Amino acid sequence: MSRNKLDVTIGNVNEVYDGPGGILWEMLMGDQIHVGGSEETGILAGKAGIDPDSHVLDVCSALGGPARHLVQTYGCRVTGLDATRRMHEEAIRRTKEAGLDGRIEYRLGNALDMPFPANTFDVVWGQDAWCYITDKKRLVEECARVLKPGGVLAFTDWLETGPMTEDEWLALNTFMVFPYMETLEGYAALCESAGLNVAEKEDLSTDFAGNIQMYLEKLQNDLRQGVIDNYGLEMYDEVERGITLWRDASAAGKVGRGRILARK
Repeated sequence: MSRNKLDVTIGNVNEVYDGPGGILWEMLMGDQIHVGGSEETGILAGKAGIDPDSHVLDVCSALGGPARHLVQTYGCRVTGLDATRRMHEEAIRRTKEAGLDGRIEYRLGNALDMPFPANTFDVVWGQDAWCYITDKKRLVEECARVLKPGGVLAFTDWLETGPMTEDEWLALNTFMVFPYMETLEGYAALCESAGLNVAEKEDLSTDFAGNIQMYLEKLQNDLRQGVIDNYGLEMYDEVERGITLWRDASAAGKVGRGRILARK
């Protein structure tokens, strides 16, 4: 588990996603705002066994892209939980526009103190967002609490995967506004300590490095002028510098991504 933690609060993350940061990440990744888009959502859903009878809790549901995909593809019911008001309101708007508001409910709230009773959901779900959570032990405990007995915790996240200097650790986490990154083994241990049985843990870091390179190229080629026109050259340079830093660290095996499935 992580050796350090930055002084990052939920308020700092909200500032990013209420402002240009949230718009920029959607421009780079699409409305699902995670690596691999709908293809990765489908892989995780298949492993989690989602079907029409499933009630899924999407923790850090952002714009609701994955929630809408799950409902449209599998006929399940989804509750989305997110702490950022702009994301929450935009998810509601887009879901109504898609005619899916009867199957998806969004709650504005904190993943460390979930506004749900114990034993509520068949699947608790997350995609590449828990790196923003300040207390991952508490997060996993809350996920386990709201899962029904026999339910599945299924998530992917950005990870610390290799040794790095303190300066590298600080620069990587600061650019992304992460308090810290967990490791794959660290997440598995947190699941076990919360009373869950880990069924699968997979390192997806090779694919991750390729995706970060793709985001960098998209920024430099397709989005450069639009970012400069809307937000200024200084912001463009800062974003290019940060994604280049992540590209280099992922190529060197220092940061990556993983997938875990665990059962209650």
